[in-house]
Amino acid sequence: LCLCVIVFGSFVRLSNAGLSCPDWPTCYGRATWPTHDHEVVAANAVFERAVETHKAWREQFHRHIAGILGLLVLTLALLEAKRRERAIWAPIACSALVAISIPLYMHQHYYPAFALVSAGLLGLFGYAWWAGREPFIRYTAILLAVIIMQAMLGMWTVTWLLKPIVVMAHLLGGMTALSLLTWLSWKATPNNDLIQASARSLKILLWIGLCLLIIQIALGGWTSANYAALSCGTEFPKCLGSWMPVHDFKEAFVLWRGIGVDYEGGILDGPARVAIQLAHRGMAVLIAIYFVFLGIRMFRIPGLKYWAALLLLLISAQVALGISNVLYSLPLSVAVAHNAGAALLLFVVVGLLARLREPNESPEMAST
Repeated sequence: LCLCVIVFGSFVRLSNAGLSCPDWPTCYGRATWPTHDHEVVAANAVFERAVETHKAWREQFHRHIAGILGLLVLTLALLEAKRRERAIWAPIACSALVAISIPLYMHQHYYPAFALVSAGLLGLFGYAWWAGREPFIRYTAILLAVIIMQAMLGMWTVTWLLKPIVVMAHLLGGMTALSLLTWLSWKATPNNDLIQASARSLKILLWIGLCLLIIQIALGGWTSANYAALSCGTEFPKCLGSWMPVHDFKEAFVLWRGIGVDYEGGILDGPARVAIQLAHRGMAVLIAIYFVFLGIRMFRIPGLKYWAALLLLLISAQVALGISNVLYSLPLSVAVAHNAGAALLLFVVVGLLARLREPNESPEMAST
């Protein structure tokens, strides 16, 4: 479900439907979205942004499936909390604070709403710290906090008019939730450790790969949020007919530009967008080389050939999809698949980190 939320979220963003519901968590004041003519007329009379039903359903449906994911994560946190005496009240109390903040926000009591959410998040992180060496309790609490932050970022995405730093953070938050769920699911599955004598060195290589992948996902989110995917036109590997066109890295990576600007369509000039695209392409080359090296090394190890082949297949597909995005002028299906590919790469890398251990290493030690 988390993977579906991420992929559908990319579909919403790439189809320019991110602001199709101008309010939050409702859509034109409704739990669903306006569909009938009289509902559209009534919504247009109250809200400045005209209703686009073919886009509004995408944004609100994305919120609904994200809400279901949040309820499932809350259930997971409560089930784990039951394992420890009187611990269940911590996630219940923190979630209640967040729930109370929603109607306050809807009635424009922004500061009390923000205070309640902050208290709920601090409570969850404190509860995770209190859990000590019980990793399932600790990580389910952190996962619940991440989901709450995702809801906040989703709200700010709308209210701050697609602010790039918020859109990028929202993407990274979704990937963080997927990573935590991947780790928890593998650790909760018995007899699935990949016992290898070279586990320690492989984990170091995988951690390096994970860091590179996170940077590239962030760059991809920044590229999309600033509408820089086609800043080089439809040329590859050159950009605007040159190997090094006019660019402006200083302006391209200004993270904060204040509140109140409508970022739909992007506000950066051509050289700044070119700089973002060049950074994304350059990092893509580095990651492709690194993961091919990692995949070949893993392929030589008995017991890891399947995962090595999957890693090589995914990185090859990502390169092909990235190039296709440029050559074919960003087809929606290809762009969404590119986002899905990044999530699947993350799933494989985190899954390997969760399962690999040395012959003399206990599962408990590997979990920490």
